[in-house]
Amino acid sequence: MTTLAHKFNDTDPNVRFLEEVSERTAGVSRLEMCIQCGTCGGSCPSAADMDHTPRMLFALIRAGMREEALSSNTPWICVSCYHCVVRCPQDVHIADVMYTLKSMAIQAKLYKDSTAPDFSQTFVDMVETYGRSYEFGLATRHYLKHFPLRMPSMAPMGLGMLTKKRMDITPKRIEGIEQLKAILARAKQLEVVS
Repeated sequence: MTTLAHKFNDTDPNVRFLEEVSERTAGVSRLEMCIQCGTCGGSCPSAADMDHTPRMLFALIRAGMREEALSSNTPWICVSCYHCVVRCPQDVHIADVMYTLKSMAIQAKLYKDSTAPDFSQTFVDMVETYGRSYEFGLATRHYLKHFPLRMPSMAPMGLGMLTKKRMDITPKRIEGIEQLKAILARAKQLEVVS
């Protein structure tokens, strides 16, 4: 006789997808508390550009639809304004879940367009190297790689920012960069263990 436990393979990564997203989200995601009310999508200034509202994306996660959820553009369109989080009646940490989904999509190589993941990786590389963002280098590398034909139109704005000292042409390292590197290295170790 086949029991439900035998039919329901809980080692299947798609079955555990909700649990995995929750575990990988910093702090307590409360993702399992989503009641599908749609307040998040109704609050989101970027929802019109998303292929799935956050509510719909969470439904995909609950259904174990890993590939569809990680292929969604929704986490990449999220501007982290936290408006959805403030209005969520269940206190789901929606923006934090979006960061988790971006990370998982990068790991699984399930994003449709490499522009946002490349930008994220460039930003992380600069923070790891200098301890902070280096806007001139970040913008230059991003536009050269993804939008080289837009570079000439960006030059006046860049020059204006440089002359008004709103941006430095050379990067500056933070004091105590070795401490930051030790913290980041430990975080990476803990991520591998999890």
